[in-house]
Amino acid sequence: MKLFKEFKEFAVKGNMMDMAIGIIIGAAFNRVIDVLVKKVMLPPLSLLTDGVNFENRKIILKEAVLNNDGLIKTEEVAIGYGALGEAFLDFMIIGFTVFIIVKFMNRLRDRSHDSKDKTVSTPKDIELLSKLTELVEEQNELLKSKKGLTN
Repeated sequence: MKLFKEFKEFAVKGNMMDMAIGIIIGAAFNRVIDVLVKKVMLPPLSLLTDGVNFENRKIILKEAVLNNDGLIKTEEVAIGYGALGEAFLDFMIIGFTVFIIVKFMNRLRDRSHDSKDKTVSTPKDIELLSKLTELVEEQNELLKSKKGLTN
């Protein structure tokens, strides 16, 4: 019963929902990147390389063996370096895109945490901490000036 209660708290806090949303968006983003690489980037690259289709590029280690009817008796054994190249290109695009998004989000977060910047609404907790810091500094200045008068 305790395990169910902990799971309920976990799900209600939003962690599970955040994770589910991230996975769904990630899957959709992966599909976009896959189409971008295969349908937008690779065709011009193939055209520049005289029609070489990178997706099918491979090093054949052992040829396929056919029987008398022309059916495959034994599959070929090959290293598909073209697919690896595509996956690497996917990774680079996704990595760069995530880098740009995180950089943008950090910039927005930093601006929202700057209590002096009035162009962005500052979260209440940051605003209160900033006011508290100002009050403490003001109080310290008053205490210093009182000590200077009594000495």
